[in-house]
Amino acid sequence: MGEENLRKRKGEDNRKEDGQSIENDELKTMNLQKEAKLVSPPPSIGTCMIVGTIIGSGIFVSPKSVLANVGAVGPCLTIWAACGLLATLGALCFAELGTTIPKSGGEYPYLMEAFGPIPAFLFSWTSLLVTKPSSFAIICLSFAEYAAAPFYPGCDPPLVVIKCLAAAAIVIITVVNSLSVKLGRYLQNFLTAAKMIIVTIIIVSGIVLLAQGKTENFKDSFKDSKISLSSISLAFYNGLWAYDGWNQLNYITEELKNPYRNLPLSIIIGIPLVTVCYVLINVSYFTVMTSTELLQSQAAAVTFGDRVLYPASWIVPLFVAFSTIGSANGTCFTAGRLVYVAGREGHMLKVLSYVSVKRLTPAPAIIFYGAITIIYIFPGDIDTLINYFSFAVWIFYGLTVFALIVMRFTRRELRRPIRIPIVIPIIVTLVSVLLVLAPIITAPEMAYLYCALFILSGFIFYVLFVHFKFNWAQKISKPITTHLQMLLEVVPAEEVIE
Repeated sequence: MGEENLRKRKGEDNRKEDGQSIENDELKTMNLQKEAKLVSPPPSIGTCMIVGTIIGSGIFVSPKSVLANVGAVGPCLTIWAACGLLATLGALCFAELGTTIPKSGGEYPYLMEAFGPIPAFLFSWTSLLVTKPSSFAIICLSFAEYAAAPFYPGCDPPLVVIKCLAAAAIVIITVVNSLSVKLGRYLQNFLTAAKMIIVTIIIVSGIVLLAQGKTENFKDSFKDSKISLSSISLAFYNGLWAYDGWNQLNYITEELKNPYRNLPLSIIIGIPLVTVCYVLINVSYFTVMTSTELLQSQAAAVTFGDRVLYPASWIVPLFVAFSTIGSANGTCFTAGRLVYVAGREGHMLKVLSYVSVKRLTPAPAIIFYGAITIIYIFPGDIDTLINYFSFAVWIFYGLTVFALIVMRFTRRELRRPIRIPIVIPIIVTLVSVLLVLAPIITAPEMAYLYCALFILSGFIFYVLFVHFKFNWAQKISKPITTHLQMLLEVVPAEEVIE
């Protein structure tokens, strides 16, 4: 009996200790939750991230091309506002997709869920060989134009100079991101600050000039406009290039407190804010330049600085160059990771998924991306590359938004924390179809044919190397992988982790 009583007492003591420990664990959990709530980023962080992601080189390059396609101030400003509206609607569609299918990889998982592996692979293929390198090339060519402009006052810089400067920028950015992740991030932070400074300077200067009565260039603003389906589509191509990045906004979900509410709120606030900035920058240009003068200017922001900020006009090309090189650096950082994932998944050479032993960077992927970009630099100019890029990217934007409509009927069981009215993806899909088909029908160019051939070649690659997995391909790639591994001192990522 004594032993039994002793056991009971010990049991009661253990239960008390267990109960106390459970209570202590619950208290700790509650405290951690409270601390997490205190340190969670406010909704404004999402808006800042949207503004910082979208504003880049496009606003310093596209105004001239948008104006060239529509011919007058009024339609030009209308196009900029309409592009902002389309970007907002598209971002809301991607917000639903991103919270319904919370997987990384951009459009890839959405296309995979809706249509299967072939469209998903073609997206990955097109991103690797068409959209990402051409985007990087456009930004670096933009940097070169603004960097060279002060040295050739009154005339256009030689094409050879621009292309060599762009190639040098690609090499430098590729080397920086291959050597150090931290160095790339520090460079990005500095260049982002420079970008916001120059945007603020141009907008404030424009507002001051408007207040002083500089409004003569806005009279009869729709006169001499040339409106057609082709011109509007090409103007949208150039305007939407400046808004590119709206499709990545769902990646900020994990950074937001209460993302299912604050993500759409950040989109509704952030992209219209960018739209206002873009319209105001264009208004600032038109306060000091007529339509003809803007079209004749090699670099609109430089001309604006020469007329408004003299003798401090050197600030404009310097900070615009910082802004564009910052966009290029950010593009290289993210696209290099896309190449790395493609190599890991077997969609590209395996060596592209290796990392540097000493620096822990995906050096082969970044170098490959930089090499492909340099190929785009020499035969193409900015306008041709923008059309080439936009044609490809809007095929997959439209297809991805159409996937949202399809899954509303085929995947009803999926939980949709954010559910937008179905009329929005229908509008975005129809506009995407118009953007893709209108230039081909009304103003066909070789750039569209080359782009279509690149995309279709991905289907051949998929059948041969991914679907059938031919052994001879592995035999060819093995010695290449071995030599590159020794040259670059890289190994599979899992070996570095171990």
